Amino acid sequence: MNLLFFLTPKDQTSFIEEDCTIRQALEKMDYHKFAAIPVIDKEGHYVSTLSEGDILRHIKNDCCFDLKLAEETRLTEVARYRSYKALDINCKAEDEIDMSRNQNFIPMVDDRGMYIGMIKRKDVIDFFYNKVSSLRKSIER
Repeated sequence: MNLLFFLTPKDQTSFIEEDCTIRQALEKMDYHKFAAIPVIDKEGHYVSTLSEGDILRHIKNDCCFDLKLAEETRLTEVARYRSYKALDINCKAEDEIDMSRNQNFIPMVDDRGMYIGMIKRKDVIDFFYNKVSSLRKSIER
């Protein structure tokens, strides 16, 4: 199975740069209704994934929420509670399927670690659901 079949290219995904502020991240996540979003550096390397939980824990532990402070606090100051791993585009399909069990999306990188897009768990589930449905239909005939 070719992983490129599942890949949503970078230009069709949303992501944020690591030097963004908490407010910028919140606004982008709210606009797209995301619970998590990939974080890249200025060159385009995948750095991490920021989740709503990461922001909430930062607010709880490090500050009282203040919009002014959210405009000044960079994402590099926000600890990540959970590590969203990225996969290299040359990985085995089994690795991708296994990771999709634990992550809503899998950031994909090239040989240089550059973010090239993501594989969404929904697309993987839909693929296998359609395979099973087709198999059932052929057995029922």
